[in-house]
Amino acid sequence: MLHGRALRYIDEVARQGSIRKAAKTLHVAASAVNRYILELEEELQAPIFERLPRGLKLTSSGEILIQHIRETLQAHQRMRAQIQSLKGLNRGEVVLATMATLAAGRIAEIVAAYREKHPQVSLRIMVGDRTTVAEMVALGQADLAIAYNLPDDSRLQRAAEFRHALGAVVAPAHPLANRKTVRMSDCLLYPLVLADRSLSLREVVEATAPARATLVPVVETNSMELMKRLARTTPHITFLNRLDVDREMATGDLVFIPLTGTGSLQRLNILHRARGSLSPAGSHFMQFAQERLLASFDEN
Repeated sequence: MLHGRALRYIDEVARQGSIRKAAKTLHVAASAVNRYILELEEELQAPIFERLPRGLKLTSSGEILIQHIRETLQAHQRMRAQIQSLKGLNRGEVVLATMATLAAGRIAEIVAAYREKHPQVSLRIMVGDRTTVAEMVALGQADLAIAYNLPDDSRLQRAAEFRHALGAVVAPAHPLANRKTVRMSDCLLYPLVLADRSLSLREVVEATAPARATLVPVVETNSMELMKRLARTTPHITFLNRLDVDREMATGDLVFIPLTGTGSLQRLNILHRARGSLSPAGSHFMQFAQERLLASFDEN
Protein backbone atom coordinates (compact mmCIF):
# COMPACT_ATOMS: atom_id res chain seq x y z
CA MET A 1 0.00 0.00 0.00
CA LEU A 2 1.50 3.34 -1.05
CA HIS A 3 2.00 6.02 1.60
CA GLY A 4 3.49 9.49 1.56
CA ARG A 5 7.13 8.51 2.04
CA ALA A 6 7.06 5.85 -0.69
CA LEU A 7 5.41 8.30 -3.08
CA ARG A 8 8.18 10.85 -2.61
CA TYR A 9 10.95 8.26 -2.83
CA ILE A 10 9.75 6.72 -6.08
CA ASP A 11 9.02 10.12 -7.64
CA GLU A 12 12.56 11.31 -6.84
CA VAL A 13 14.16 8.13 -8.22
CA ALA A 14 12.20 8.60 -11.45
CA ARG A 15 13.43 12.20 -11.68
CA GLN A 16 17.06 11.40 -10.88
CA GLY A 17 17.31 8.06 -12.72
CA SER A 18 19.38 6.82 -9.80
CA ILE A 19 18.68 5.45 -6.33
CA ARG A 20 21.92 6.93 -4.99
CA LYS A 21 21.20 10.44 -6.30
CA ALA A 22 17.61 10.29 -5.08
CA ALA A 23 18.72 9.16 -1.62
CA LYS A 24 21.19 12.06 -1.43
CA THR A 25 18.49 14.57 -2.38
CA LEU A 26 16.06 13.07 0.12
CA HIS A 27 18.71 12.81 2.88
CA VAL A 28 18.04 9.12 3.49
CA ALA A 29 19.97 5.92 3.05
CA ALA A 30 20.04 4.45 -0.45
CA SER A 31 19.12 1.06 1.04
CA ALA A 32 15.87 2.49 2.41
CA VAL A 33 14.89 3.86 -1.01
CA ASN A 34 15.77 0.55 -2.69
CA ARG A 35 13.71 -1.37 -0.11
CA TYR A 36 10.58 0.67 -0.89
CA ILE A 37 11.00 0.02 -4.60
CA LEU A 38 11.46 -3.72 -4.14
CA GLU A 39 8.48 -4.00 -1.78
CA LEU A 40 6.25 -2.12 -4.20
CA GLU A 41 7.37 -4.17 -7.20
CA GLU A 42 6.55 -7.29 -5.23
CA GLU A 43 3.13 -5.95 -4.30
CA LEU A 44 2.33 -4.94 -7.90
CA GLN A 45 3.83 -8.11 -9.34
CA ALA A 46 5.50 -5.95 -11.98
CA PRO A 47 8.85 -4.15 -12.31
CA ILE A 48 8.74 -0.37 -11.85
CA PHE A 49 12.24 0.40 -13.07
CA GLU A 50 14.44 -1.16 -15.68
CA ARG A 51 17.98 -1.51 -14.29
CA LEU A 52 20.46 -0.21 -16.88
CA PRO A 53 24.25 0.23 -16.69
CA ARG A 54 23.86 4.02 -16.50
CA GLY A 55 20.90 4.13 -14.12
CA LEU A 56 17.21 3.36 -13.80
CA LYS A 57 14.48 3.86 -16.38
CA LEU A 58 10.74 3.59 -15.82
CA THR A 59 9.06 0.54 -17.29
CA SER A 60 5.61 0.72 -18.86
CA SER A 61 4.16 -0.23 -15.48
CA GLY A 62 6.35 2.40 -13.89
CA GLU A 63 5.03 5.09 -16.26
CA ILE A 64 1.47 4.33 -15.17
CA LEU A 65 2.51 4.32 -11.54
CA ILE A 66 4.47 7.58 -11.69
CA GLN A 67 1.50 9.40 -13.26
CA HIS A 68 -0.66 8.24 -10.36
CA ILE A 69 2.02 9.22 -7.83
CA ARG A 70 2.42 12.74 -9.19
CA GLU A 71 -1.33 13.33 -9.35
CA THR A 72 -1.58 12.15 -5.74
CA LEU A 73 1.27 14.40 -4.60
CA GLN A 74 -0.31 17.40 -6.32
CA ALA A 75 -3.66 16.67 -4.70
CA HIS A 76 -1.89 16.39 -1.36
CA GLN A 77 -0.30 19.80 -1.84
CA ARG A 78 -3.67 21.35 -2.71
CA MET A 79 -5.18 19.81 0.40
CA ARG A 80 -2.40 21.23 2.60
CA ALA A 81 -2.82 24.68 1.05
CA GLN A 82 -6.57 24.59 1.76
CA ILE A 83 -5.97 23.59 5.37
CA GLN A 84 -3.42 26.37 5.78
CA SER A 85 -5.96 28.83 4.40
CA LEU A 86 -8.48 27.65 6.97
CA LYS A 87 -5.89 28.12 9.70
CA GLY A 88 -5.45 31.66 8.44
CA LEU A 89 -9.17 32.23 9.01
CA ASN A 90 -8.72 31.46 12.70
CA ARG A 91 -6.67 34.62 13.09
CA GLY A 92 -8.36 36.59 10.34
CA GLU A 93 -9.64 40.13 10.28
CA VAL A 94 -11.38 41.72 7.31
CA VAL A 95 -11.75 45.47 6.91
CA LEU A 96 -14.60 46.36 4.56
CA ALA A 97 -15.30 49.83 3.17
CA THR A 98 -18.86 50.48 2.07
CA MET A 99 -21.60 53.10 1.82
CA ALA A 100 -24.13 53.95 4.52
CA THR A 101 -27.03 52.87 2.31
CA LEU A 102 -25.52 49.39 1.94
CA ALA A 103 -24.27 49.11 5.51
CA ALA A 104 -27.79 49.56 6.85
CA GLY A 105 -29.25 46.85 4.62
CA ARG A 106 -27.60 44.28 2.38
CA ILE A 107 -24.12 44.44 3.93
CA ALA A 108 -25.53 44.00 7.42
CA GLU A 109 -27.27 40.83 6.27
CA ILE A 110 -24.12 39.48 4.58
CA VAL A 111 -21.98 40.22 7.64
CA ALA A 112 -24.47 38.53 9.99
CA ALA A 113 -24.63 35.43 7.78
CA TYR A 114 -20.84 35.26 7.50
CA ARG A 115 -20.32 35.67 11.25
CA GLU A 116 -22.78 32.85 11.91
CA LYS A 117 -20.73 30.50 9.73
CA HIS A 118 -17.27 31.84 10.66
CA PRO A 119 -17.38 33.34 14.18
CA GLN A 120 -13.58 33.20 14.43
CA VAL A 121 -13.18 35.98 11.83
CA SER A 122 -13.47 39.58 13.01
CA LEU A 123 -14.95 42.15 10.66
CA ARG A 124 -14.49 45.92 10.70
CA ILE A 125 -16.92 47.92 8.58
CA MET A 126 -15.97 51.46 7.55
CA VAL A 127 -18.55 53.76 5.94
CA GLY A 128 -17.96 56.63 3.53
CA ASP A 129 -18.99 58.11 0.21
CA ARG A 130 -17.83 56.45 -3.00
CA THR A 131 -14.64 58.52 -3.31
CA THR A 132 -13.67 57.85 0.30
CA VAL A 133 -14.47 54.15 0.01
CA ALA A 134 -12.26 53.72 -3.05
CA GLU A 135 -9.43 55.68 -1.45
CA MET A 136 -9.52 53.58 1.72
CA VAL A 137 -8.88 50.45 -0.31
CA ALA A 138 -6.24 52.06 -2.54
CA LEU A 139 -4.30 53.27 0.54
CA GLY A 140 -4.53 49.91 2.30
CA GLN A 141 -6.85 51.16 5.03
CA ALA A 142 -9.45 48.58 3.96
CA ASP A 143 -9.14 45.16 2.33
CA LEU A 144 -12.27 45.37 0.21
CA ALA A 145 -14.88 47.82 -0.98
CA ILE A 146 -18.50 47.04 -1.76
CA ALA A 147 -20.19 50.16 -3.09
CA TYR A 148 -22.23 51.66 -5.90
CA ASN A 149 -20.80 53.24 -9.03
CA LEU A 150 -17.16 53.33 -7.91
CA PRO A 151 -14.83 55.25 -10.24
CA ASP A 152 -12.19 53.51 -12.33
CA ASP A 153 -8.79 53.58 -10.62
CA SER A 154 -5.61 51.83 -11.77
CA ARG A 155 -4.80 51.10 -8.12
CA LEU A 156 -7.94 48.97 -7.75
CA GLN A 157 -9.02 45.63 -9.17
CA ARG A 158 -12.72 45.08 -9.89
CA ALA A 159 -13.55 41.60 -8.60
CA ALA A 160 -17.26 41.67 -9.44
CA GLU A 161 -19.94 44.02 -10.74
CA PHE A 162 -23.71 43.70 -10.54
CA ARG A 163 -26.02 45.91 -12.58
CA HIS A 164 -29.64 46.54 -11.78
CA ALA A 165 -32.27 49.11 -12.59
CA LEU A 166 -33.70 51.77 -10.33
CA GLY A 167 -37.37 52.03 -9.64
CA ALA A 168 -39.86 54.46 -8.20
CA VAL A 169 -40.61 53.62 -4.56
CA VAL A 170 -44.03 54.57 -3.23
CA ALA A 171 -46.62 53.69 -0.61
CA PRO A 172 -49.21 51.02 -1.49
CA ALA A 173 -51.91 53.74 -1.65
CA HIS A 174 -49.96 55.90 -4.10
CA PRO A 175 -51.70 56.57 -7.47
CA LEU A 176 -48.76 54.91 -9.31
CA ALA A 177 -48.58 51.84 -7.06
CA ASN A 178 -50.44 49.53 -9.46
CA ARG A 179 -48.23 50.30 -12.46
CA LYS A 180 -45.93 47.52 -13.76
CA THR A 181 -43.43 50.12 -14.98
CA VAL A 182 -43.29 53.89 -14.78
CA ARG A 183 -41.64 56.73 -16.68
CA MET A 184 -39.71 59.46 -14.94
CA SER A 185 -42.06 62.00 -16.53
CA ASP A 186 -44.96 60.35 -14.68
CA CYS A 187 -43.10 60.68 -11.38
CA LEU A 188 -42.46 64.40 -11.80
CA LEU A 189 -46.13 65.03 -11.07
CA TYR A 190 -45.57 64.08 -7.42
CA PRO A 191 -43.38 65.47 -4.59
CA LEU A 192 -39.89 64.02 -5.02
CA VAL A 193 -37.64 62.79 -2.23
CA LEU A 194 -34.15 62.54 -3.74
CA ALA A 195 -30.70 61.44 -2.67
CA ASP A 196 -28.49 64.48 -2.30
CA ARG A 197 -25.50 65.08 -4.55
CA SER A 198 -23.05 63.42 -2.18
CA LEU A 199 -24.54 60.06 -3.25
CA SER A 200 -23.88 58.48 -6.65
CA LEU A 201 -27.55 57.51 -6.69
CA ARG A 202 -28.44 61.11 -7.54
CA GLU A 203 -26.49 60.95 -10.82
CA VAL A 204 -28.31 57.80 -11.88
CA VAL A 205 -31.71 59.32 -11.06
CA GLU A 206 -30.95 62.48 -13.02
CA ALA A 207 -29.81 60.40 -16.00
CA THR A 208 -33.36 59.07 -16.30
CA ALA A 209 -34.98 62.51 -16.46
CA PRO A 210 -36.51 63.65 -19.77
CA ALA A 211 -34.52 66.13 -21.86
CA ARG A 212 -34.74 69.68 -20.51
CA ALA A 213 -36.64 68.46 -17.43
CA THR A 214 -35.44 69.64 -14.03
CA LEU A 215 -35.81 67.51 -10.94
CA VAL A 216 -37.03 69.68 -8.09
CA PRO A 217 -37.06 67.71 -4.83
CA VAL A 218 -39.15 68.64 -1.85
CA VAL A 219 -36.58 66.81 0.30
CA GLU A 220 -32.92 66.01 -0.35
CA THR A 221 -31.04 63.68 1.98
CA ASN A 222 -28.10 61.31 2.22
CA SER A 223 -30.18 58.99 4.43
CA MET A 224 -31.78 56.06 2.66
CA GLU A 225 -33.86 55.34 5.76
CA LEU A 226 -35.37 58.82 5.62
CA MET A 227 -36.08 58.42 1.89
CA LYS A 228 -37.96 55.20 2.56
CA ARG A 229 -39.83 56.63 5.55
CA LEU A 230 -41.07 59.61 3.53
CA ALA A 231 -42.01 57.35 0.62
CA ARG A 232 -44.42 55.57 2.98
CA THR A 233 -46.49 58.76 3.10
CA THR A 234 -48.52 59.41 -0.05
CA PRO A 235 -48.00 61.19 -2.40
CA HIS A 236 -44.19 61.30 -1.86
CA ILE A 237 -42.06 59.32 -4.29
CA THR A 238 -38.39 58.36 -4.17
CA PHE A 239 -35.99 56.29 -6.28
CA LEU A 240 -33.99 53.30 -5.09
CA ASN A 241 -33.03 49.86 -6.34
CA ARG A 242 -35.00 46.77 -5.51
CA LEU A 243 -32.39 45.35 -3.14
CA ASP A 244 -32.70 48.50 -1.02
CA VAL A 245 -36.40 47.90 -0.38
CA ASP A 246 -36.86 44.14 -0.53
CA ARG A 247 -37.66 43.93 3.20
CA GLU A 248 -40.26 46.72 2.96
CA MET A 249 -41.75 45.05 -0.10
CA ALA A 250 -42.02 41.75 1.78
CA THR A 251 -43.94 43.44 4.60
CA GLY A 252 -46.14 45.41 2.21
CA ASP A 253 -44.90 48.81 3.44
CA LEU A 254 -43.53 49.96 0.07
CA VAL A 255 -44.03 49.25 -3.62
CA PHE A 256 -41.18 49.15 -6.14
CA ILE A 257 -42.02 50.12 -9.75
CA PRO A 258 -39.22 49.68 -12.35
CA LEU A 259 -38.30 52.83 -14.24
CA THR A 260 -38.27 52.66 -18.01
CA GLY A 261 -35.28 54.02 -19.93
CA THR A 262 -31.65 53.03 -20.46
CA GLY A 263 -30.12 55.47 -17.97
CA SER A 264 -31.52 53.91 -14.80
CA LEU A 265 -28.83 51.29 -14.18
CA GLN A 266 -26.85 51.28 -10.96
CA ARG A 267 -23.54 49.40 -10.68
CA LEU A 268 -22.68 47.57 -7.47
CA ASN A 269 -18.93 46.93 -7.34
CA ILE A 270 -16.62 44.71 -5.28
CA LEU A 271 -13.04 46.02 -5.38
CA HIS A 272 -9.68 45.21 -3.83
CA ARG A 273 -6.17 46.53 -4.35
CA ALA A 274 -4.62 45.77 -7.73
CA ARG A 275 -1.22 45.06 -6.19
CA GLY A 276 -0.56 42.47 -3.52
CA SER A 277 -2.89 39.70 -2.45
CA LEU A 278 -5.77 39.42 -0.04
CA SER A 279 -5.40 37.54 3.22
CA PRO A 280 -7.10 34.12 3.38
CA ALA A 281 -9.88 35.69 5.47
CA GLY A 282 -10.26 38.61 3.07
CA SER A 283 -10.41 36.35 0.03
CA HIS A 284 -12.89 34.04 1.74
CA PHE A 285 -15.19 36.89 2.79
CA MET A 286 -15.05 38.42 -0.70
CA GLN A 287 -16.16 35.14 -2.26
CA PHE A 288 -18.92 34.74 0.33
CA ALA A 289 -20.21 38.29 -0.27
CA GLN A 290 -20.10 37.81 -4.04
CA GLU A 291 -22.15 34.62 -3.81
CA ARG A 292 -24.70 36.26 -1.49
CA LEU A 293 -25.08 39.28 -3.76
CA LEU A 294 -25.44 37.08 -6.81
CA ALA A 295 -28.15 35.08 -5.05
CA SER A 296 -29.94 38.33 -4.17
CA PHE A 297 -29.97 39.42 -7.78
CA ASP A 298 -31.25 36.00 -8.89
CA GLU A 299 -34.11 36.28 -6.40
CA ASN A 300 -35.06 39.68 -7.78
